[in-house]
Amino acid sequence: MEHKDKMDGIWEHGSIGDKAPAWAKYRKVMTSEFPSPFRGSTDPLADAIKKAIVKIDNLKPKEDGPAYLGDSTALTYTYPEVKNIAIPKGTGDLDKVIDDAIDLFQGMPNVASPLTMANVWPQPNTASIIASLLPQIFMPNIIEGEFSWNVHKAELESAGMLANLFGWSPTKAGCVYTYGGSGCWLYGLKYALTRVLPNSRNSGVRTDGKVICSTQSHFCKENATDWSGLGMDNILEIPTDPITNQMDLGALEVTLQDLRVKGIPVISVICTMGTTDASVFDPITEIKELLDKYPNPAPYGNALLYADAVAGWSWMVFKDYDFEANPLEFSANILLVLKRNLAAIKGIHHADAIGTDFHKFGFSPYASSCFVYKNAAEFESIMRRGSYAYLQDVTPYNPMYYTLEVSRSASGSLAGWATMKYLGTTGLQAILGGILESRYYMDSIVHKHPDMVMADPDNTGFITLFRVYPEGIDAKAQFNKELSDPAARADLIKYNEFTEAIGEKLWNWYLSGKKINKKFTPHMAYSTGFRTTNYNRNGADEEAIVYALKTYPMNVFVTPEIMKHTLDCVVAARDEVIKEML
Repeated sequence: MEHKDKMDGIWEHGSIGDKAPAWAKYRKVMTSEFPSPFRGSTDPLADAIKKAIVKIDNLKPKEDGPAYLGDSTALTYTYPEVKNIAIPKGTGDLDKVIDDAIDLFQGMPNVASPLTMANVWPQPNTASIIASLLPQIFMPNIIEGEFSWNVHKAELESAGMLANLFGWSPTKAGCVYTYGGSGCWLYGLKYALTRVLPNSRNSGVRTDGKVICSTQSHFCKENATDWSGLGMDNILEIPTDPITNQMDLGALEVTLQDLRVKGIPVISVICTMGTTDASVFDPITEIKELLDKYPNPAPYGNALLYADAVAGWSWMVFKDYDFEANPLEFSANILLVLKRNLAAIKGIHHADAIGTDFHKFGFSPYASSCFVYKNAAEFESIMRRGSYAYLQDVTPYNPMYYTLEVSRSASGSLAGWATMKYLGTTGLQAILGGILESRYYMDSIVHKHPDMVMADPDNTGFITLFRVYPEGIDAKAQFNKELSDPAARADLIKYNEFTEAIGEKLWNWYLSGKKINKKFTPHMAYSTGFRTTNYNRNGADEEAIVYALKTYPMNVFVTPEIMKHTLDCVVAARDEVIKEML
């Protein structure tokens, strides 16, 4: 009662009075630093956002400006001294804190710039940005229904839309938005371990089952096998075809036969369905047939077929495109590429689970990765944990029982959901096809230079991978020799180093704001081993791999002039590197 009386004395007519203790007066001031819970009142959040938007806009360059934000790319800290800081004692000024936050973006690559073409790093669409911001205000947690209520509908509808896209039953499928493509991989592996080694959830992983993937598969395979406790030594990499970069089916069958004879279970076969650089699609239909032909011996469960489609899933939006009528009027060449990509991924319905990234070819903010599974009843039952005393099932959807994360923001699910709702398949088709038009235009101008060669000419993705040689060298003949002749290994390494030097030169020019022909240098990148040579298919020789410069024209503002300028910059950097070598 004494405490209640003291609390009553703090308040006067529902407000904190003048005689209130210091903590309460301080709290009265602090309420102005939080968004108002009521409509119609002055909202400090809305006011602060208005101010911040003006300041954010000032970070952007003027038209024809550099590919970075602000006016300098210099790092404003030294390491590790930057960590020598303590929490301030007093309350900070909101405007000052916002200014400091915005200043952190000084020099950061600008994903909105058409000169930014370093990687799969798209500018998010407007609907996805706004939708992903809402959870920062209202704090839904997709741990269970009570703390997300109708907001979790975005995840449920995402499962239905993606299942329909992939050719699954939408009401039988499910999905979990997670922290990235690596998260999707880890979900897939945990699902596989639980299915194949049923008692592993209690006793731990006690069997050296194998994860099978190609040499082209993503490096997060090491993350997943490490963090899951299966161990990186239990990854079996299958060589890839030197032309298609696809998993070699003959080598896969030999591996499956051998494991079957030895009684070693296959935990999962991972089909890479679109890679960042080489745009590889493993032949998933044929791989499914081989898995069915060589099932795990008793007492193990069925191996999981996982499609790592984080960089390829969006090609499925063309499954209902009328290629004959061609309503979006893509060029004849691009139409053929679209057909080929769709054919390469169409067998994805055979997968038990699929990893998708909306922050790649869904043009949404980080992190909006979605692990999609065909059989929700199986996944959600075999992965289920017990009940929780302080959480109740008040809605039909309570993923807390089977997700890796407990606290799980709705930002990713709202970003992906809003993208599908807003852009639709036609919008995505137009954007994806348009990127291909830009990419193949870049290819066409590379072909006009005898001292340049496409390093992956059969790649039908969004990337142009090319090698540049000194003037006078027949690039095509030289590269073919490096690719196929072990005697040319020294040349391969020499020109890999040359490629790296050009890439570093371009990077430094971008950072310094250097102009070529009065235009800023683009933010490009280079790949240090997107494929092996023909004589190093198993990747055992770490130096017999191919380096290449790359452009990723992910931006909807890219023009042919931008691509021409990009190649001019490459030539200038090449010539500068040669001068420095003399």
